[in-house]
Amino acid sequence: MFGTVIEDSNHHFCHYKIRTIMTKLIIWRCTIVFIFMILIKNLSAQKIAMTADHWQVPDKGVEFLQYKGVPAMKIVSDTVIPVLKNVDFANGTIEYDVESVEPPFTGIFFRRQSAEECEIVYLRVGRAGAPLAMDAIQYCPVIKRVVLWDLLPDYQGPAPIKKSDWNHVKLVVSGMQMLVYVNDMSRPVLQIPRLEGNTKSGGIAFSGKSIFANLVIKPNETNGLSPVEGFDPTYQDPRYLRDWFVDTPITFLFGRELNVPDLPGKDHVWNKLSAERRGLVNLTRLFGISKDRRLVFLKTNIKSDKEQIRKINLGFSDEVSVILNGQLAYVDKNWYRNPIMKEPEGRCSIENSSFSIPLKAGDNELIIAVSNFFFGWGIVARLDQTDGISF
Repeated sequence: MFGTVIEDSNHHFCHYKIRTIMTKLIIWRCTIVFIFMILIKNLSAQKIAMTADHWQVPDKGVEFLQYKGVPAMKIVSDTVIPVLKNVDFANGTIEYDVESVEPPFTGIFFRRQSAEECEIVYLRVGRAGAPLAMDAIQYCPVIKRVVLWDLLPDYQGPAPIKKSDWNHVKLVVSGMQMLVYVNDMSRPVLQIPRLEGNTKSGGIAFSGKSIFANLVIKPNETNGLSPVEGFDPTYQDPRYLRDWFVDTPITFLFGRELNVPDLPGKDHVWNKLSAERRGLVNLTRLFGISKDRRLVFLKTNIKSDKEQIRKINLGFSDEVSVILNGQLAYVDKNWYRNPIMKEPEGRCSIENSSFSIPLKAGDNELIIAVSNFFFGWGIVARLDQTDGISF
């Protein structure tokens, strides 16, 4: 019996030693994997030198210097955009420090295919010290050489911008979404549910009379941010007019106003066009830019089961003439930096205007002539209610 006890003890001791060795082996392997992951992460992070050999710059307009103890790049001309060499950024994190030299803007371009197609985030540095300024930071895409600032008034917000000091900026880009941080890394100042540009990857560049330093790019490090497009707050609102027909733009020089002979005839050629997020009919994405004022017609049908008067909210850039069943129903202009501009600040928004339209029983043809000469081109339209109505 005593021998049996010794034998059992030896057996248990052997098992204990085996378990101890296996536990140490597992811990060792986990440690190696953890160290390897850290090394891989550090290797993937790219700290970009602020030296002339890393940037495409003209002969004048950019200086490379030591500033506040770090290598820096100083842009001294508003017309100069230094482009980082040999980088194709799609998803990940971009961090940098910036100190503005002169208002009004300092910004970063990313997913930049060219000056005509890219994404932009910029600070309105004149808002430094104004913590509740709604336009301290803004995002917009460049599409076909047009900065779509005036079509996307929701993509902005306040930011804790510091004057005469470094501002640390961090962009987290993942597929269709982006978060932007300024100085406070615990809370984003911009949450972009859908990046609106046409590009999916591209270069990185800076703009604005500012000093830039400590640029770090971390490809594919997205901190768990979903790449899938976020929720559209108008998605389940049936009042938006989303399905349209559009024709081909024509030159419509200043001094000319819409007349009956300008209206589309029965043989007019139309193409289908659907609204984007928030009900935006984005004509710039379709037609790009022109050196002249242009006009295009949009057409849709509103079917009513009875005679009724409905109110329509209409956002537009820059001018509209509304024709209902062949009769002029509304004319208006939304000219930026003119007394006639609409809230908010001459930008295309559902807040721009509202007016009543008399609907007859049956089909009602709604045509909107939209003319444009400045930045983005488009409309957004919404009825007050849809009882007894179909589109």
